[in-house]
Amino acid sequence: MTTYAVIITNYNYQSFVVEAIESVLRQNRAANQIIVIDDGSTDASRQVLQDKFGADSRINLIFSENGGQLTAFQRGMSLVASTITCFLDADDRWGPDYLEQIARVYDQRPDVGFIFSDIILFGNEQAHLRFAPHMVDLGYTAVSTYALTYWYGAPTSALSMRSAVATWALSLPEELARIWRLSADNCLVYGASLQGARKCYVPTGQVEYRIHGKNGWWSQRGDTEVYHNRLRSRGLIGHYARVAGLDDSCLELAKLEYKTKPAPDWSETRRYMEVCWRDRTSIFKKVERSLSIVKLYFRAKQRAKR
Repeated sequence: MTTYAVIITNYNYQSFVVEAIESVLRQNRAANQIIVIDDGSTDASRQVLQDKFGADSRINLIFSENGGQLTAFQRGMSLVASTITCFLDADDRWGPDYLEQIARVYDQRPDVGFIFSDIILFGNEQAHLRFAPHMVDLGYTAVSTYALTYWYGAPTSALSMRSAVATWALSLPEELARIWRLSADNCLVYGASLQGARKCYVPTGQVEYRIHGKNGWWSQRGDTEVYHNRLRSRGLIGHYARVAGLDDSCLELAKLEYKTKPAPDWSETRRYMEVCWRDRTSIFKKVERSLSIVKLYFRAKQRAKR
């Protein structure tokens, strides 16, 4: 039976954390574990959590010294005894059908290792951010992520994955752990791809991402920040590739990886054509592989019309 753990990480969000936890308790599909990590908050979070949930047997409250999001995730994962782990930031919340919707996929698809969802912004901004208007089986994404640093994922509160995948992705050497201490969702997204998890996008309309202060990261990225983020991401992906035993020779598998996607769109097709051109082979081979991917795309379109 598929079981579900939820890890909620909190740092100085006394005003929001109770709402986040209560949104998990209200789920139509109950979580088997709810693990709340308070990462050394200096506000009244500890007292608020103890007063509200200290006697609630459904919730495991952990209070620790401040170590950052990555350390909090690692502490949470050390307590997980469930098949699937879902992540929720303490300033966000879920609609009551979130776990039910992703569970329908995990329960029926043991091959799926990672699901990300759409997010609905509320608070200081209102918007609906979606990868696609419908569910997308992305198949495997190791080669595309390795070659292009492409981010198949979402912010923390819209991420879930098989617990073994999360544990692997969060196992980082100290020098990388310092770099990613506050952006551990990147570790989960990139690590899952390079580890070989099959990814699905499932739009639930249930993940509410609160915008407050300066946490609207998509509106704050200048050219310099984009460059530094890409540079750090390339280093992180390089680490995962080395651990997984991957090098540039994996680029020749672009066509095979593309074939794991039941209904790729044109944007995904173009990405894999670009991967073909990154391979250190003859121009003839690059053209041949690119054209074969285009043929696969049109065959998939034809099958969808039948």
